[in-house]
Amino acid sequence: MISTFDLFKIGIGPSSSHTVGPMVAARRFRDTVLARGGVARISAEIYGSLAWTGRGHGTDVAILLGLLGHAPATIDPDRTAPLADELRRTGDLGIPGVHFDTERDLVFNFKDILPLHTNGMRFRAYDAAGDAVEDQIFYSVGGGFVVTAAEAEAASAGEAGQEPPLAFGSGRELLDLTLRTGLTIPQIQLANELTLRSRADIDAGLDAVRDAMFACIERGLRMDGELPGGLRVRRRAKRLYESLEATKLANSRPAHEIMDWISLYALAVNEENASGGRVVTAPTNGAAGIVPAVLRYTRDFCPDWNDERGRDFLLTAAAIGGLIKARASISGAEVGCQGEVGSAAAMAAAGLTAALGGSAFQIENAAEIAMEHHLGMTCDPIAGLVQVPCIERNAFGANKAVVAASLSLRGDGQHRVSLDEVIETMRQTGHDMQAKYKETSLGGLAVNVAAC
Repeated sequence: MISTFDLFKIGIGPSSSHTVGPMVAARRFRDTVLARGGVARISAEIYGSLAWTGRGHGTDVAILLGLLGHAPATIDPDRTAPLADELRRTGDLGIPGVHFDTERDLVFNFKDILPLHTNGMRFRAYDAAGDAVEDQIFYSVGGGFVVTAAEAEAASAGEAGQEPPLAFGSGRELLDLTLRTGLTIPQIQLANELTLRSRADIDAGLDAVRDAMFACIERGLRMDGELPGGLRVRRRAKRLYESLEATKLANSRPAHEIMDWISLYALAVNEENASGGRVVTAPTNGAAGIVPAVLRYTRDFCPDWNDERGRDFLLTAAAIGGLIKARASISGAEVGCQGEVGSAAAMAAAGLTAALGGSAFQIENAAEIAMEHHLGMTCDPIAGLVQVPCIERNAFGANKAVVAASLSLRGDGQHRVSLDEVIETMRQTGHDMQAKYKETSLGGLAVNVAAC
């Protein structure tokens, strides 16, 4: 089972797979080293997509922070740079007997790719004689999920954990469950979550995710200036917000203004993500603006909002996101941006449809529409930064999600292409996509637009 709280994780930008995942992996390795003792040196080597776009995505800083013992959900984003700079200066990890030389011990391997995933990391620990005493490989597989080589191989072999009471492995199975049990999609997801935590903890966790999403939007609306990284991309959310607020009392306002509000919310989140701020992985950081934007639209512009509708939104989105992750991928390094923005749009469309009272078949239809119209989208960030085209893609993805929900709610849920078919198409398309279009910055806009 992929839990709602695995898909929605509070962390920092700019990337779930390149920032959040490596920080988690480095912290796990630190815990191993502390438990065994007798270590004199630690090294970290990153491969594939992590190496190619790692500096733009803050992978080096994330690994340093993880080795210092910090976690994405709790670290203060304003402290990340000072903490990394201090480690570079002193080499002090807070591990007895270990001096970390960032020039020597943090290696970007641009040549090799580890066998199970392009986002690979290898951590080694050595004793005083220089012999390796620990050697661990981790893979950051998208959305902040991290697995060791052994865990990845076990997953490939089909080794399963505890079966939830209402397990579903496809959209068809999910719809059949609703018919057999009479439960809604969010109720089914909730029933499965109850095997992991109490109802009170689930409600509190969902509310915390919602509040973190809305707080990220609010901070993004206040901030101004250029985003870090050298592309000189200016933040737009604050100016757009001020412009929309200024026209609120106008006698004549275009009907499509609602699209500007949806775009605004998504821009605000992804500008925060690009600057390393606190965001919610939903299901990735590169696509972190879509679900919050549509959730905020639901609260601000749709009738009968309450906390329960917000929880139903997130539970439904998680049910769809879990299917996509299990049957295809949410990783841009695996399948391109269709797996990130496309997945987020499908999740948001499903959540909105549920919050507006749609049936299970309408929810499945909304998710299918949203995903179908992101098929083939490449991941080609300029200079390896999650800015161009990533930020605007979230605005478009959020608006597509609303359109998909609207189309499904105007229908009866019957449609020609199923969610399962479109997820499988996304998987195959990602498999066939050339590697240079999958989060490497070796193709697409990344090579056809000057980075300076």
